[in-house]
Amino acid sequence: MSTPQTIVITGASSGFGNLTARALAAAGHTVYAGMRATTGRNAPRVAELADLAAAEKTDIRGIEMDVQDQASVDAAVARVIDEQGRIDTVIHNAGHMVLGPTEAFTPEQLADAYDVNVLSTQRVNRAALPHLRAQGSGLLVWVGSSSTRGGHPPFLGPYFAAKAAMDALAESYAAEVIAYGIDTTIVVPGAYTSGTNHFAHAGAPGDHDTARAYDARYGALRDSMAGALAEVFPDGHDATEVAEEIVRVVGLPAGRRPFRTHVDPSRDGSEVVSVVYDRIRAEFYHRIGIQELLPAHGRPVI
Repeated sequence: MSTPQTIVITGASSGFGNLTARALAAAGHTVYAGMRATTGRNAPRVAELADLAAAEKTDIRGIEMDVQDQASVDAAVARVIDEQGRIDTVIHNAGHMVLGPTEAFTPEQLADAYDVNVLSTQRVNRAALPHLRAQGSGLLVWVGSSSTRGGHPPFLGPYFAAKAAMDALAESYAAEVIAYGIDTTIVVPGAYTSGTNHFAHAGAPGDHDTARAYDARYGALRDSMAGALAEVFPDGHDATEVAEEIVRVVGLPAGRRPFRTHVDPSRDGSEVVSVVYDRIRAEFYHRIGIQELLPAHGRPVI
């Protein structure tokens, strides 16, 4: 078993976040499972985690953390520091999918998608990174999406655009915090159509007239998309694989974690593109003399 760590994970009420929180606790870590409305709609989730901790003698705690509210994020991080004295790993998992014709989403809806999927990570980093920098160690895990560089379907534009923005932000952060002893890993799940609530809870366009205008030509295709993705997804795989990969990454020695790791049974091509993409970025860092900002482990030979 790896050295126990104190871990904060966002968006842990369901899906990848909930599975990962449980798996990390089972691996011996102290896990703060961030979610909003812990005394409201998510109170049952908090109770489930408390029951799990008691039954399995693990340390997993639901904690109020609304990633769209800086004060809530600050309070959650302050509580963790007060109770544990440190944070070893931050897992950026919170996100929300939307489904529909991109034109039919209002600009405000795109801004909200960006807020949940991207700005949330900035709020959490601004609260947590001062502590990680002061202790000279830590790990940032960013749960991305194979859509960023792999084959992906239409009608998920605002979500995919936000995940691409998060990926770019993660890359910049990786170079900017490595000198403080902070590792970065971008975990890239494929299109898991079960084990998460992405499609079931996907947001819809606010401009209903424009959405209906697309229905005649695209409605049946759009409605069948989740099923089509499921058909190319091989049997014997489920969302727990993403949680297991995060547990593996967290358990690796500092400085030995992968910069990017894919968990994509449907093999949409993201991993192939990312190998080339990350190598080109590394080569550019060498060309301009900032190669020390690349992780030593897996650094390409230039």
